[in-house]
Parts: sequence; structure tokens; C-alpha cells
Amino acid sequence: MVLNSDTQEDAKSGVEKFQVKILGDSSAQITEDVLSSSNVGITDSKLSGSASSASLTNGHAAPMYSAGIRNGNETWFEVGRSKTYTPTADDIGHVLKFEYSVVDAVTKSPVGQASTLQTNRVIPAPSPIPRRIIRVDGMGHLDLDRRMTSSGTFTALSYNVLSETCASNDLYSYCPPWALSWPYRRQNLLREIVDYAADIICLQEVQNDHYEEFFAPELDKHGYHSLFKRKTTEVSSGTTIDGCATFFRRDKFSHVKKYEVEFNKAAQSLTEAMIPTAQKKAALNRLVKDNVALIVVLETKVNNQLVDNLGKRQLLCVANTHVHVQQDLKDVKLWQVHTLLKGLEKIATSADTPMLVCGDFNSVPGSAPHALLAMGKVDPSHPDLTVDPLNILRPHSKLVHQLPLVSAYSSFARTAGLAFEQHKRRLDGGTNEPLFTSVTGDFVGTLDYIFYTADSLVVESLLELLDEESLRKDTALPSPGWSSDHIALLAEFRCCKNKSKSRH
Repeated sequence: MVLNSDTQEDAKSGVEKFQVKILGDSSAQITEDVLSSSNVGITDSKLSGSASSASLTNGHAAPMYSAGIRNGNETWFEVGRSKTYTPTADDIGHVLKFEYSVVDAVTKSPVGQASTLQTNRVIPAPSPIPRRIIRVDGMGHLDLDRRMTSSGTFTALSYNVLSETCASNDLYSYCPPWALSWPYRRQNLLREIVDYAADIICLQEVQNDHYEEFFAPELDKHGYHSLFKRKTTEVSSGTTIDGCATFFRRDKFSHVKKYEVEFNKAAQSLTEAMIPTAQKKAALNRLVKDNVALIVVLETKVNNQLVDNLGKRQLLCVANTHVHVQQDLKDVKLWQVHTLLKGLEKIATSADTPMLVCGDFNSVPGSAPHALLAMGKVDPSHPDLTVDPLNILRPHSKLVHQLPLVSAYSSFARTAGLAFEQHKRRLDGGTNEPLFTSVTGDFVGTLDYIFYTADSLVVESLLELLDEESLRKDTALPSPGWSSDHIALLAEFRCCKNKSKSRH
């Protein structure tokens, strides 16, 4: 939990005091009725009443439970003096009070009386069963003319973390307000992400302020360098904008080059070149949707095992994107994916580089964008192609690419043995994709993918998928245990030598 105080007076600053309230003998434990109460936590959406193990600091915290201050039947202990405070295990069962005063910047004297905010009793942070890493038969889908050239592997994570601006109580009414609050969710998300210990992390729906103030500095502590590409127009309110953030371990990779894909600019160029003057305004209104992609070229460190046995420079290209969400704009989704893939093709022709294409594509398995990614083309009779009022998808023969992309999670379908049957049951039999990567009150389906170039990479392991029944115990996502409406995907890859550049 984090308690925040913001003052709006430019010439004044606040002095804060954190205190913990002990409610007699009974406060040392949390009773069942407190845990099951619907109003557990604080009513203010900025405050959360749950302890967490995330690596957030409590500033210049005072010694825990030093001399207490009695107030009638209550005893208060000061536990910190900063604008943020993360409850600890010692706080469970107790109440936290945030006390702050406005101080005149010139005289340093308090202005008016101190103000306070008070939480309900702190409860333990929910801890869902950790997801396991499942080893798959990495050689099962390799051609005989290919051989392994490196003993090193790396892991890549893709995760839509659900921005604060999108996490409304109306949309996710089934999630307790304290569990939906950003101060709680950010700690839970950080704990989950850090526990995966991925070498490369692709996050979507990261607000620019959250990237700068939280994700970048916190993951920096764990050895990650980061890059961020925010969307090109405002979303939701004010100047809060979300985007795509890519992190990689400094001890394993170095940054070589970055490409930023702004679909707005591509839409403007397309409209100028193809759309009649009378239709340009309508075309821009339909195509300009602020989505972006961040493409990062990395180089493995010289002392890392991923370097080619012959000493050749080993590069890796990682694309991270968030495709437009509106389901009725099927043409826009497909056009965005096609635009990204054509850009990646240009990069591929300039260097023989393994590629990952990660993100929230807002497209279900079997849709036209998914077909283009997974099959390299879209059948001209595909029903999605009937939605094309601007004729931007014609001729349909142009909807192709030559990248040998394969969905990482389809590797589960190619494994043999009883041990994998449970994981296969969590796949769609027709597409070999997960049954879902997002579960909300009105949607269950797969929107997120990790694609890789199968001529240069092979899947070694996958993060296990979740079963819907376990998630439904909390109605849907997000929940106290899982702090996004999406689940994380993670795959372990091994570099391999390619003798063929053809698809699949």
C-alpha cells in the first residue's frame, strides 16, 4: 500500500508523518469478517489497505514501533516520514493513519491544523500460486537441415499491465476498489514481473508518468535498461498517455538501435497517397488511432553464451506493440499489423537477425491480423476483409510477408506425453493458441502473443497458462491476486543456425 499526499499550493510544501494505530489486543489478528468484508482497505481510491513485498521503500522510516503515543484507548506508533509508505508484515491487522501539514515556504511554520487520512486494517497481500515454467521439446519442430550453434538461452515476457486511466470502477465493478487502485496494483505487478526474472520485458498500456516514476526506476534496481514509446495522442483525460515499454537486462544485452512506429504518421501518408480528396477527412478519422510500436535491436554481451560460436556479432530484434482495440475497425487492426510487419521485413533484409514480435494485438486467433502474423498471408475469402470502406486492404494479394513467424505458445501443441495434456487442454484446438489471455466480465479470449522467427530461434520453455476456473473464483480479471485484465506470457528461446529463409 502507498499513501500519497499532493498539495496544489506552489509556495508551500507538506510535512508528512505516518503513524500506525493499534486497536487493543484484538488488533493483532485479522478476523474472518474483516478479510471477507467488501470494504476492506481504504475508501479513498488513492489509498490501499494491503501489505506487499514489492521493493518499494518507505523513505526515512522511523524505527518500527518505537515509543507509542496514547490517545484514549488507542496507541499510535510512528513508522515513517515520507510521502509514500508500503505496509509491512508487522502492520497486518493494524490501522494506518497518514498525517500531513502544510508549511509556509518562508517562515517554515505550519499553516492551519494537520490533516489526516485513515485506512481500514491492513490485510496480507494476496499471493496466488506462482506460475511454473514448463520445458517443451525444443527440437520437435526444427527441420533436419538446421543445427544448434549456441548453448545460451534467453527469456522474453509480454504483458499488458492495464493502465490506471483504463481501470475504472464501473468497468471492473467486480474487483474490490482497494485491489483496483494503482498504488496496490503497481506493487503487485512489480512483484509478479520481478519474480519472472525475464531477460527481456515487453509491457503495454504503460502510462508515461508510471514509466518515468515507477517502472523504469524500480526495474533499474533489478538490472534492467529500458526504452519507452508513448502513444501519439492523449487518452482518457488530461495529458496522461500510455504506451509500450521494453526492458532488457544490462548484463545480457546492449542497446544497438531503436525504431519507433507511429501508425498515425503512416495513416497520414497512406491517406495522402491513396484516398481521394473528398474522402481524406473521413479516412483520417477512421485510420488515426494513436497506436504505436517500439522496435529495439539488441546485441548480446561479449562474455555471454548467446554470442555465436564463431565470434560473430549476435543481434536480436524485439518488436513491442499495442494494436487498436475497437472490434468493429477490423480494417484498421489489419492495416496496423501489416504496416508493422512490412517495417520488420525491411529490418530483416538489412541484417540476418532473429526476431520477436510481442504485444497486445487486440485480435483473436483466426482473425485476419492473426492469420497474417501466423501464416504470412490472409485468405482473400476471410470474412474480416469485408470490412474495408476505404479500400486500404486491396488488392488482397498484398497482405503477405516473408518473416518465418511462429507463435511461441503453439509449441505446447507440438509436445508429446501425458505430462503436457493439461497444458494442451488450455489451447484452442483449431489455432493452437491459448484459450485466453484476457478474462473480464464480458470477454474471454486471446489477444496477446509472442511470435518468433523459427529459422533462427527455437522455444525451450513456456510459462504455464492459467485455467479459467481458478480465475473465476474472483469473478474475472483484474482481481486481488492478478492486477491486470490480461495475463503475462513468457517464453524461453535458444538461438539456432539457419540454412533456410523460407516460411515455416
